Amino acid sequence: MTGRDGAVTGTPPAQPDGAPSRSAAVLAAAHGTPGFLDQREGMALFAAAEVAAQRGLGPLVEIGAYLGRSTLFLAAGLIAALEHGAPPSILLSIDHHRGSEEMQAGWEHHDATLVDPATGRMDSLPRFRANLWRAGAEDIVAAVVGDSARVAAALSGPVGMVFIDGGHGANVAWADYRGWTPRLAPGGLLAIHDVFPDPADGGRPPYECYCAALDSGEFDELEDARTLSLRVLTRRRVPRAPQRASR
Repeated sequence: MTGRDGAVTGTPPAQPDGAPSRSAAVLAAAHGTPGFLDQREGMALFAAAEVAAQRGLGPLVEIGAYLGRSTLFLAAGLIAALEHGAPPSILLSIDHHRGSEEMQAGWEHHDATLVDPATGRMDSLPRFRANLWRAGAEDIVAAVVGDSARVAAALSGPVGMVFIDGGHGANVAWADYRGWTPRLAPGGLLAIHDVFPDPADGGRPPYECYCAALDSGEFDELEDARTLSLRVLTRRRVPRAPQRASR
């Protein structure tokens, strides 16, 4: 656990009787939920969510949920902050639940059990909801089914954290970034998954969004939170002049 301006680290507290806390139970459920987020990245995301919730700048936002693995890491961090006296908050989990390109039929990550027989289309929402229910996190997560950029345009008010892990095509990734980063409060956290500096390791749009955030002068990276392909940045309270950083 850290203070409002501390490093991004954290561990769930235990109850006075030694029993696991609620945050620890949700964290355990996150580890057992299928998905593409490495456990080390999940723990870094948990810690970032805990810090963001402690700062009390607004709700936390997740773009791209799939079956709820990252959702539960974020929810566990939020609950851990609440257990330490953070102001009430909620996690908005935004996903159309139709799957990104690589999850469609014929692609590498396609799961035929997620196809809705009535429509013939991917639908991860029922499994996502079941995983939230099993983890006991339905009251802390608000599932928003739809396009994230349209949701951003329809909602008002600042947010305390944005985690971008939706579609990785250029149009979708940039729409997520441009739709939500203006909503991030000063001191809020921006987390981006699948940031690969080497093009041989993965698609470019998440990396390009990460670079754009640093170059804008609006964000600083939290180096201690860098974990595999996960990057966490904080919005500066006083922006610096835009510049292209060397990487």
